[in-house]
Amino acid sequence: MWFFRPGGHGPAEPRPTVILTNGSDGQNVDMWTYGVSAALDRGWNALVYDGPGQGELLFVQELPFTPRWEKVVGPLIDWLDRREDVDSSRIALTGLSMGGNLVARAAAFEPRIAALVCQPGCVSPWLGFDKELRDVVTADKAETNRVWNEEVVPELTPQLAYTVRKRFEIFSEEALREARAGRVLTDLWTPAQLAIGLDVTTVVPKIKAPTLVLDYDFEQFYPGQPKQMYDLLRSRREYVKLTQATGAQLHCSPMAPQQHCDLVFDWLADVLHH
Repeated sequence: MWFFRPGGHGPAEPRPTVILTNGSDGQNVDMWTYGVSAALDRGWNALVYDGPGQGELLFVQELPFTPRWEKVVGPLIDWLDRREDVDSSRIALTGLSMGGNLVARAAAFEPRIAALVCQPGCVSPWLGFDKELRDVVTADKAETNRVWNEEVVPELTPQLAYTVRKRFEIFSEEALREARAGRVLTDLWTPAQLAIGLDVTTVVPKIKAPTLVLDYDFEQFYPGQPKQMYDLLRSRREYVKLTQATGAQLHCSPMAPQQHCDLVFDWLADVLHH
């Protein structure tokens, strides 16, 4: 966990604070570009962390993603609450990439979040996998893994095999270890259940915090899901699509992070203004 606050040596002053959440395969240093710098420029604090399935917690501690992200965010807010330089009534939570799914779950069950941003809105990470792969997974674990190992894996090209290893290493300790050894996982069913369990369709309507849902032209991983999340929300909400016309297309606007941050923090400033 890294905590950033604006420079200066005066007395501690309670400030708005944003908790920045990464996605499935980013490094926490990415959050400097996607929020830390923008927060500091506005005189806000920023907190960056790795949760299960991310960074050190995945690759060192071998902890896969958890479907109960409120258990990850809650202790972070507990820690912020004890700081004199944090205004506890103005704590925002953002989620980049698959983080847009994780933070939605957290906000549904953590009432201390004053504002939420999903970048993009992601209702189901499982739907980001190809349908052909999803169709292999059934309620029958043994049959699923038989079809996977006997019919699918032998036909994978080296490129597809690498993609499978990379995308499933975040969902189970066994899959992570297999990927490190250069092998395709043999138990597809178990990590698939975790990916399926990250669906937040039923919990998004429980979110009370004002929520900004971002979408992108040519969204590669979760097309259609940001609008689906927006439609499920019952709190104050806003939907914004970043476009090719301004160079902000594609998942998370990789070519326009400053534009991305300006939009997010202008919205947060409006929502958290006292």
